Amino acid sequence: MMPSQSVAQIEEQQGNRPQTENRQSIENHAFTTIYCLALATAISTWFLAIRAPLWLDETYSYWQISKGFWGIWEGRFVTLCFPAYSYILWFSTKIIGSSEMALRAPSILATLGAAYLLYLAARELFDKDVAIIAAIVFCLHPIVIFAAIDVRPYAFAVLATNAAIFIVLRLRHNDSNWLAALFGLSAACIVWFHYLFATILPALVVCFFVVKAGKRKIFWRQFGVSLAAFTLAILPVIPCLRYVFHTRGDYVFEVAPSLIDLIWTFTPGLGWDIAGLAVLVAVAWALFHRQIHFQGWQILFCASLALISVLILFGVSVGTTTHCFTPRHRMDAVPGIALCWAMLYGAIRPRALRLLLCVGLVTVMAFHIYSTPYLRHHGYTWKYALEAAEKNSAKDNTPVLICSPFVETNVESNFITVPLESPKESLYYSFLSYYRLSSPVVPLPMALNNDAIRIGSQFLQEATKKHERFLAIAEDRSYETLDWLSQRAAGTYSVRNLGVYDRVEVLEFVPRSTLSPTP
Repeated sequence: MMPSQSVAQIEEQQGNRPQTENRQSIENHAFTTIYCLALATAISTWFLAIRAPLWLDETYSYWQISKGFWGIWEGRFVTLCFPAYSYILWFSTKIIGSSEMALRAPSILATLGAAYLLYLAARELFDKDVAIIAAIVFCLHPIVIFAAIDVRPYAFAVLATNAAIFIVLRLRHNDSNWLAALFGLSAACIVWFHYLFATILPALVVCFFVVKAGKRKIFWRQFGVSLAAFTLAILPVIPCLRYVFHTRGDYVFEVAPSLIDLIWTFTPGLGWDIAGLAVLVAVAWALFHRQIHFQGWQILFCASLALISVLILFGVSVGTTTHCFTPRHRMDAVPGIALCWAMLYGAIRPRALRLLLCVGLVTVMAFHIYSTPYLRHHGYTWKYALEAAEKNSAKDNTPVLICSPFVETNVESNFITVPLESPKESLYYSFLSYYRLSSPVVPLPMALNNDAIRIGSQFLQEATKKHERFLAIAEDRSYETLDWLSQRAAGTYSVRNLGVYDRVEVLEFVPRSTLSPTP
């Protein structure tokens, strides 16, 4: 028989156990508190530009809801319209108003919900502190920082994405048909909020295969239920998807992406590069000491969510003329990217080093964001240019020529739909629905094309006969049209630059016959 422990030794071990447990509890609470402070710091970066004026796409969202409840549904085939978000925004304005901050409130709440759902999903994969790191990385990503206060549907699309991720993880140990149906419904909701987020659907299918591997009969039953629920929920969106597919060339406004753009999605900035290098060194150390405890299915799950959708967008943007790799369109990959970063952090031992690296990332990125002036702006805005034009033109109701900033107007079949008598009602001048201009507006397309030359020449001819003063406004992509107007009117008009306001230039044209003689 093995010699038994003495009574004194047993009593000493029992006496030390409460002290050890108490010390471990204090350490856990301290770690959790620091992680929560880091998470709060990451979330605080969202609000740096919350008071900024609406940028162009945000005014388009306001234009959609300005048509009223029934007008939203009737306009669902008008360019990129997302009725699900529009109805949420419309309902929100009835409760809290339509100021810039009020319009941004729904997106903020949706992003907070998305962060929480990602945390719950990460808890299905990792320990508690690693799950908090996933939420921190998600909240600190520049794409999320932008979308969190953006009056656009991206926050709600990622909310639906994270809901689908959480549900599919719950299906790993749940054979319920109702939960499978909920997964299909949540996947369809992603497309309801943004059509380009459909690229995440193949990744979700892969994730479904991963979590249900080894349960063939249950897998096919639940997959069939999910597919049926998805099909029923997606039916109302199919006509909109077909319309966008057939007119996809009208919406291209960017150049083909480079490999740097792809890499930026995963490490968006110097702070992330430094953090990534530190994390990789720590992970290499853990591998050397055989301290990696993740399973293959976890790696495949996270990698699928991070890579599949963004590689689809990249491939389409590089291989075709439909360039759709703008950062906000890649937001559906950010949850997977956050989970991959969290998985790398989770491989780090000891826990204190993991916490230190996480706090370091938050500190560096928060310092960069708060110390960078241009990050206090949320996209370029027409507000200040329109204020200058209103101040100059309101006293005598001077007409204002405005080049539309929407690339769709370069297609003549689109621009001829603009009501020339009331362009303020057109989607291509949506900024006039929020930032008002009392003077009459003469619409011009973005590019100096046949429509621009025809409308501009006709207006100049009539204005010259009337000796009428007028203004012209255009953003930087339409400066060519302003130059053409200035040259065409040089013989009869004196041109004065009233200023460039956030990329938008305002010119005043004064008939030479009305100018005071030079002494």
